[in-house]
Amino acid sequence: MNHVTDAPEAGLAESYGFGLTVGEHSARHLRRILRIHLGVWELQELADDAELALTELVANVVRHVPGRRCTVRMMRAGAGVRVEVADAHPALPEPRDRRECAESGRGLTIVAAVVDRWGVVPHRSPRTGKTVWFECHAKRARHALA
Repeated sequence: MNHVTDAPEAGLAESYGFGLTVGEHSARHLRRILRIHLGVWELQELADDAELALTELVANVVRHVPGRRCTVRMMRAGAGVRVEVADAHPALPEPRDRRECAESGRGLTIVAAVVDRWGVVPHRSPRTGKTVWFECHAKRARHALA
């Protein structure tokens, strides 16, 4: 599980981003947008894992961010995708021990299980929020890295 703060790697290209107020059903629409972009980028094999991770990050905004405002960015990153969800809430997410998780609190555990890397970047001023991100790499890129 990588929850270390990392800067984006050089070479990120082809991105799509927008700000919005999310609600209970927003994740469905965001998954569709992500799937469309993955198709255009010929990264359809990443759709299931990337959509699940995006759903968890959006659910955290719905549950924990007053006003539910966030910015979503989807970026092609070489042979993979990087997705960022930024909000103005200063609290940083912390993964919970699986034994502590009952009805809620499993989102970051799920994200860590399905993505290759993820992390949190606090904004310059701690009171201005953070960006939670994840990366999924295509299988061909995973094999090249091994």
